[in-house]
Amino acid sequence: MKALAGTLLLALPLAASAHVFGQSYVLPLPFWMYAFTASAALALSFAVVGYFATAKSAPRSALAQPHELAQRPHGPLLGAGRALSVALLLLTMLTTLFGSANPFANFGMTFFWIAFVLGLTYVVALIGDVYAAVNPWRGLCDLIEWRYAGAFRARIAYPASLGYYPALALYMAFIWLELFAHATPRGLGIALVAYTLIQLGGAWLFGSQAWFRHGEMFGIILRLVAKMAPLEYASGRLRLRQPFVGLLEETADHPSLLLIVLFMLSSTAFDGVHETLPWVQVFWKQLYPPLAALIAQPYLFFVNVYYYWQWAMLFLSPFFYLAIYLAFIWLMKQVVRSELPVRTLALEFALTLVPIAFVYHVTHYYTLLVGTAPALVPQASDPFGWGWNLFGTARQAAAPVVVPADFVWHSQVALILVGHVVSVYLAHLRALQLFPRARQAMWSQLPMLILMVAFTTAGLWILSLPIAAGQVMVPPTSALIHLLPA
Repeated sequence: MKALAGTLLLALPLAASAHVFGQSYVLPLPFWMYAFTASAALALSFAVVGYFATAKSAPRSALAQPHELAQRPHGPLLGAGRALSVALLLLTMLTTLFGSANPFANFGMTFFWIAFVLGLTYVVALIGDVYAAVNPWRGLCDLIEWRYAGAFRARIAYPASLGYYPALALYMAFIWLELFAHATPRGLGIALVAYTLIQLGGAWLFGSQAWFRHGEMFGIILRLVAKMAPLEYASGRLRLRQPFVGLLEETADHPSLLLIVLFMLSSTAFDGVHETLPWVQVFWKQLYPPLAALIAQPYLFFVNVYYYWQWAMLFLSPFFYLAIYLAFIWLMKQVVRSELPVRTLALEFALTLVPIAFVYHVTHYYTLLVGTAPALVPQASDPFGWGWNLFGTARQAAAPVVVPADFVWHSQVALILVGHVVSVYLAHLRALQLFPRARQAMWSQLPMLILMVAFTTAGLWILSLPIAAGQVMVPPTSALIHLLPA
């Protein structure tokens, strides 16, 4: 039986603590002051953007042509990068399957979750979509095609109606694995093998070009994040552009891509809230009593129901966000009396949400990256845990990096605010492209400003909540008694 997702912190005050990987941190000021200040700053930025950004100035500034810096690497250098990425993928799978069973000492676990999932996301946000050039799964296809020509030619055309739904389904499964599976190194290895087989199978069926654009989850997410970078790689050239404006160079071409962007938001928010006391109480105080009255089952039956409820909320979260997003898009349409359909407007503004999703990701996980990345130094010398010392670093103790809680909280506030300001700016520029008059564009963004303020407040509130600490475990019934109504 699976464990309850988190231990309940019954003694912590709701409004007074921020969660930082189990640390209790008392906010120096009341939460409402942070929320009010951030919202006021966001409103001020909206006014400034609306005053200075006009339909005439936007194309000359933010949408200016990028400056060419250099030619993109070709030949041996690019081939070496692809070979290295394939080798690292194979090493990660082998070390998780056959290496140390201790997840904290397993190279594959640390490399995948810390270097690949976290570190590479921040790398592409800074230097552009280098992952597209060295995608290890695409590299495997190239390697197989080198031996068996035409192995990944399209057997059937990729259905346009399918969009990015395969990647969305894989993304949901990935987040479920991260939050609920409590995967061992071997479990992660099996998941990576399964993901590799899915990628090879999709490329075999639909052709590598179509499949890796629509079905390779990591490639799609990293491509979206890389659009914020000041560097881009196009037509074999490395070019310099203004940060973030890559998100305005194209729009979401299918509703499923909008859902992926919204799941980037909702999954991170869910990760932040699903182990907090208020969220746990929703089930055990609001749902459990009527369920127990209706269904005569032992207590452990409802522990399983609790898990199913958590999973359902995760999978439904992007659709909750979609309903809220579409409501504000509809309101925008009414405010400016636009003839554009709600669907078109929703897709046009979809990528302006990426900076918010990115800063949510950073605020929740950057301390994990900083604190855990040093462990790769000794693990690289002994990736299987077999007593090797390949680089002479196996016995170097990786000192834990502990970021002060007050710095974490204030950096999180700053990052969330900056991300929302950037999204306000991008949304205004997009409005200037869509609506003929500057005043119309300005009014169109009032509903979006309200949405951004709501996102800002919700993001800060989630970060301020106390979370469970320590190893997850199934608590005895007595541990939940005082959560139930008297």
